[in-house]
Amino acid sequence: MTTPSPEGPTGQVRKTPSVSCVFICHDGHGRVLLARRGAGARDEPGTWDCGAGALEYGESFETAVAREVREEYSTAALEIETIGVRNVLREEPVSHWVAVIFAVRVDPAGAAIGEPHKFDELGWFAPDALPHPLHSQLTESLRLFASR
Repeated sequence: MTTPSPEGPTGQVRKTPSVSCVFICHDGHGRVLLARRGAGARDEPGTWDCGAGALEYGESFETAVAREVREEYSTAALEIETIGVRNVLREEPVSHWVAVIFAVRVDPAGAAIGEPHKFDELGWFAPDALPHPLHSQLTESLRLFASR
């Protein structure tokens, strides 16, 4: 029996995209919750972004979103709605993932920074009064949220 190799036919390592659950938390009255990425963020520190996290093996989308909302914002997801899917290819940093986008209603009173190593500020914003600068991937996710 041979062991499967992660290498493709040319000897290069085969790469596969990861699956990310991207969630736009909202209060049910038009405002969205955004977090400013801190110095320890994976990329684009200082930018405002919605939440996201990897789908873990064997997990449903809804379970992943509820877990990530709890981890990142220390609150419960009250309603979870799937609003779109994006194939994200980035050159800087080089990455590829499939983003399943969700609208998640939460209680604004319960939201707090749950991962201070990633985020240094939270805020509730009307769609026409967003903070700047925005994360490079946020605008497209907000477009899906607005068109739901």
